Amino acid sequence: MKKPKMTYFNKQDVLHLLISEEQEHNSIELSPDITAELNEKGELIGIEILNASVFIRDSLLESAQAKVLNILSQPDNSLEAEA
Repeated sequence: MKKPKMTYFNKQDVLHLLISEEQEHNSIELSPDITAELNEKGELIGIEILNASVFIRDSLLESAQAKVLNILSQPDNSLEAEA
C-alpha cells in the first residue's frame, strides 16, 4: 500500500484523503460534510470533507479547548509537595 495522499481543493473548500488508488465502488455519508469512500470489498479507500476549513478549525478548537479545560480542572500537586 502506498502512503496516503491528501489534497485540498481551495475553490471548493474540499479536503480529500486518498488511502488507496483502488476504484471507488460505494460511499457512506458519515456526517453531513464527511463521506467515506469504499472499494468493492467495502474497505475504506478515501475520505472527503466538504467545508474543510470550517471542519478543521472547529475540530482543532474543540480539541484544544478540551485539553485546556482538562489541565485547568486538575489540582496543582506541585504546590502541595513543597508545603
